[in-house]
Amino acid sequence: MPVIKKKERVEPFIPTASMADIAFLLLIFFLVTTTIDVDTGIGMVLPPKLEEDVIPPPIKERNVLKILVNEQGQVLLEDLPSAVGLVRDQVKKHVLNNGVDPRYAEATDKALVSIKTARETPYDAYIQVLDEVWMAYFEMWDSEARQLGYANYRDYVAVVGQDNPIREKIKAAISIAEPDAA
Repeated sequence: MPVIKKKERVEPFIPTASMADIAFLLLIFFLVTTTIDVDTGIGMVLPPKLEEDVIPPPIKERNVLKILVNEQGQVLLEDLPSAVGLVRDQVKKHVLNNGVDPRYAEATDKALVSIKTARETPYDAYIQVLDEVWMAYFEMWDSEARQLGYANYRDYVAVVGQDNPIREKIKAAISIAEPDAA
């Protein structure tokens, strides 16, 4: 009987020499094509700082609505405790008063809203108050646009543009005061 020799079995082989090159190319591809969202913060344009020798113009206390957000996140409107939800209505009363109530502004163009915080004020509380103030202005602008026959302020801006008479009539005069030094 013939002797059968066993053939040596060759193991399958996958060439891996170029795997590192492929992984490197994929890494570069994903780094180049991936976009990373960056938080932009609050979009506000602050006025330039006054020169040392310039005296700021006088403002009557009556025309300033003072809002303070303390270290605990509590809101004080004209030094009286208040809820964040009441800020919007108070801002609208203050700006649209036109001299009727002596506790609020003499005229719309003289009204100023001052927001002041403490150094340890929670950022979230500050943003909530600032949002309420801005919403008050947007509601006033929306009301003016509706009186002119538009569906809302957004439709008015689409027709007229950003520089419009409504924003000239009701200017968003918001003062962000610096916290007191510790």
